[in-house]
Amino acid sequence: MTKPEPIAARISRALAERIVSGEIAAGAPLRQDHIAEEFGASHVPVREAFRRLEAQGLVESQPRRGVRVAGFSMEEVREIAEMRSALEVLALRNAAPHLTSAILDEAEDATRAGDQARDVQAWEEANRRFHRLILAPCGMPRLMRSIDDLHTASARFLFSGWRAEWDTPTDRDHRAILLALRRGDTEAAALLLGRHVQWIGQKPARMQVTRSAR
Repeated sequence: MTKPEPIAARISRALAERIVSGEIAAGAPLRQDHIAEEFGASHVPVREAFRRLEAQGLVESQPRRGVRVAGFSMEEVREIAEMRSALEVLALRNAAPHLTSAILDEAEDATRAGDQARDVQAWEEANRRFHRLILAPCGMPRLMRSIDDLHTASARFLFSGWRAEWDTPTDRDHRAILLALRRGDTEAAALLLGRHVQWIGQKPARMQVTRSAR
């Protein structure tokens, strides 16, 4: 039987989705009273949710100003990309010995789903699924939690740049990574993954969708 999701985790997840999608803009205040009332909770789980969001870099707590949605600069975008690159390569090297044909087939399906996505949200979900499929077998849960947090931050950057105009990308990098993994060339796959993840840090603030690899 699946345990019910703790209320603090549910609040954190719901607010993160709104921040990442842009529904709640950078600089907007998050008021404990309003959020506690919306979720039918006390202030304790709301404060726990705020701490989680702050750890993810999605909100910031300021003296006498309360909690607000954090903004982001291109320096932060590049930092997130560098961190993701390093951690995902580490995870892939540890996951590679445990990747089965079935897992790689699922990752191929996720790539196809991304190619067919009708909007940036659907593409990002498929993209995140691809990365998680090839990385999760590393058996390092703390590392995967850090990568998940970085994916959330990356999604926010992507949504901000692609919200105005969307054109479904074709993900050549994913296919090249899968090809390397299928032939057992872990180092080639790791090199491709590292470069692939750094793509977001090399784009201008108003990112435009191209047909290049993502």
